[in-house]
Amino acid sequence: MANPRSKARLEARIHERVAYCLEFEIHDPRSAFLTVTKVELSNDLSVAHVFYSVYGTDSDKSRVSHMLADATGFVRGKVGGVLRVRRIPRIAFIYDDSIERAARVDQAIREALERDRAINPAAHEGIDLTPPEPSEAALIDQEYLDFLKAKEAEDRGEAEETP
Repeated sequence: MANPRSKARLEARIHERVAYCLEFEIHDPRSAFLTVTKVELSNDLSVAHVFYSVYGTDSDKSRVSHMLADATGFVRGKVGGVLRVRRIPRIAFIYDDSIERAARVDQAIREALERDRAINPAAHEGIDLTPPEPSEAALIDQEYLDFLKAKEAEDRGEAEETP
């Protein structure tokens, strides 16, 4: 078992190198909107679980997953160039859906509070249920997602009307 401080240092170094490699060294159009969220090393330092998230549609997530499967060897070689260990850990890319789960939990809580208020209007008086105003960046992001969905539907031959 590795020293926890050494393990944490290696995880941080792997995280940094994988993120740099995916952003600047892999020139694959499938890698758009990819974020490395965290890295977890096994106790024997033989496997590095690299968690990532993708901003976009389900097809974008699938494309990125395939791209990462194709680029694993390249990324492992780049990581091996910066680590000072006897054996370079195998890299396993794992999709991280924690952001989506957090949004679903938040929505479920809001719906439960609204149902409580429908039964008892005085319930949870101190809690503001109005959703926060979206920022300009969030509005632009939503516009982009709507564009991607329309483009995807167009590629499938389904002309969808947007509101």
